[in-house]
Amino acid sequence: MWDPQVYQLYRDERSRPFYDLLARVGSHAPAHIVDLGCGPGNLTVTLSQRWPEARIEGLDSSAEMIESAAARPEVRSGKVAFAVGDVLTWRPPEDVDLIVGNAVLQWVPGHRDLLRSWAGAVRTGTWLAFQVPGNFEAPSHQLLRELSASPEWAGRIDGLRDGGAVWEPAEYAGDLLAAGCDVDAWETTYLHLLPVRPDAPHPVLAWMEGTALRPVKASLADRPADWARFREQLQDRLAKAYPVRQEVVAFPFRRIFLVAHKA
Repeated sequence: MWDPQVYQLYRDERSRPFYDLLARVGSHAPAHIVDLGCGPGNLTVTLSQRWPEARIEGLDSSAEMIESAAARPEVRSGKVAFAVGDVLTWRPPEDVDLIVGNAVLQWVPGHRDLLRSWAGAVRTGTWLAFQVPGNFEAPSHQLLRELSASPEWAGRIDGLRDGGAVWEPAEYAGDLLAAGCDVDAWETTYLHLLPVRPDAPHPVLAWMEGTALRPVKASLADRPADWARFREQLQDRLAKAYPVRQEVVAFPFRRIFLVAHKA
């Protein structure tokens, strides 16, 4: 279960890759835009500011996220529509001009094949813009996997992402080139300086609770005391890997970007 409030705790840091991604999209007047994995919709609605004449749809598999998104004033004005939808079964409509996927494909098994099929199916002139985290070998994720495999927790945690969840930029680019697209691919490592808040968990743990720790919480949902103990054990490890200096924690975060234009 996604929690919109937890996810948006670091809203500014999570938003920046979205804006960096869309800055490379050269479409001047798309009529139909689809944002896959739109989450609580705070970024989706900004698309209507850049392209006010476009029909914009946001899809997400989380009913909680869509409920939050549907409360936005842009929905009441008719500029944006949101719906629950599964990226795995979604297919591009014939009239789509821009498909956006911001930090969603890493959750979708076999998404590389899916991306190839979308690129092959869309009409000439369509843009595709995707961003995925590339930090699965970072200490945060390594410590999470190590703890999950320890004797106390082994076999009890399902759904963790590892390095196989995403591919390298050149591999994605090759797939999109083969589908007849012009491709702009790059990677960026952001250095997030996360503030330490009184009576709050370690900042990296708080960040992970919005994303990477969701499978752990779901796996231990029927044992709240176990979830609290796992969380405490991980926090101890994260505090050593990401020390506090000058009241902030430096948290490097690599991301992979792809913008493709169907030639």
